[in-house]
Amino acid sequence: MTLAFIFPGQGSQCVGMGRALAETYSVAARVFEEVDEALGENLSKLMFEGPEDTLTLTENAQPALMAVSLAVMRVLESEGGLDLGAAQSKVKFVAGHSLGEYSALAAAGTFSVSDAAKLLKTRGRAMQQAVPVGEGAMAALLGLELAVASRVAEQASQGEICTAANDNANGQVVISGALAAVERAIVIAKENGAKRGILLPVSAPFHCALMAPAAEVMAEALAGVRMQQPAVPLVANVTASDVTDAAEIRRLLVEQVTGMVRWRESVLFMKAKGVQGLVEIGVGKVLSGLARRIDGDLVASNIGTPADVEAFLATL
Repeated sequence: MTLAFIFPGQGSQCVGMGRALAETYSVAARVFEEVDEALGENLSKLMFEGPEDTLTLTENAQPALMAVSLAVMRVLESEGGLDLGAAQSKVKFVAGHSLGEYSALAAAGTFSVSDAAKLLKTRGRAMQQAVPVGEGAMAALLGLELAVASRVAEQASQGEICTAANDNANGQVVISGALAAVERAIVIAKENGAKRGILLPVSAPFHCALMAPAAEVMAEALAGVRMQQPAVPLVANVTASDVTDAAEIRRLLVEQVTGMVRWRESVLFMKAKGVQGLVEIGVGKVLSGLARRIDGDLVASNIGTPADVEAFLATL
């Protein structure tokens, strides 16, 4: 079966994440140590023990989610002989949702784990600081397709920023922008047939023009990091197509801060290129759940615990 490895975004974090991996596999524990050293702080203790409100902070959640995904990858490499770049590899693409794009690139060898951790710490902090708390918001519009959700956001903007931020799956679009505009969009969405409009518990309005200051920070941060060509192509959030050139990837990562995450299209692109199964690497099952909604023919699974690892290795 031809596979793509996909990597979760913010919202999947939870206290205890990665702990069983670290206790079971020394290579996983070493990844967490590497991230702690890169950041100069004990992020792994926060991941394993909490408190939850500190772990949920964008600047902590982003490197933490990457760390678990890369711990899983190292275990698959050491225990199962997985080599993404090998000719016989069944993995045709990597892709990640928002911050997961950095996890995907670290898994494919574009970034070192320590560089990915530092970049995500910077990214999380910059995104948090781009808009004062309480001025921006994000909302999920359930039951609307992208074209309608985009029209709703435009109608609600009234001179403020309000735009589609994540096209996650059929009938699941997230909008982002100024708080008042997003609240107006929820009302307009229901008038346009949305089943529900739900304000999301996020600390900033990600993936919209309000994030421009964070995009500038990331352009500078990425310019100073060594990047290799990925072992397999990345399917980029902002283009929903494959890319291997490191300079182009750098440009797309900057664009991604303010651009829409075209996740539904990314999954359909991978399927059109022959992918039959999507394997979510890291914490939670959000992306594998979305994959089934996007296309019921795709086989979707996740690897986040030692039991998941054993089950997956048995299929190789």
